[in-house]
Amino acid sequence: MLLELLDLVIGIAFGFFHRGKEDYMGILRNGAIAGIAAGVVFVLAMYILSPATAGSAFGYFGPLGVIVEILIYVVIFMAGTFIGDRIEGAMNN
Repeated sequence: MLLELLDLVIGIAFGFFHRGKEDYMGILRNGAIAGIAAGVVFVLAMYILSPATAGSAFGYFGPLGVIVEILIYVVIFMAGTFIGDRIEGAMNN
């Protein structure tokens, strides 16, 4: 749960500090790239820090479970990116 919250906070910071006009396709593309990188790091950290409590161990779901977990982190990161962009837009007005 803490890694998911950290992913969301990093996504909000990414969206808040992303300069430029409201280019949602650019934010989506950059958020997806950064989200994939963050997702891989967080999934590896999850398996290293708490392998017994990991959502889906390698032996249970295998590589498909890892891909699904990375995609979950990407979605959380991109949601944070859009939230951060909305906060930036509200503060500029």
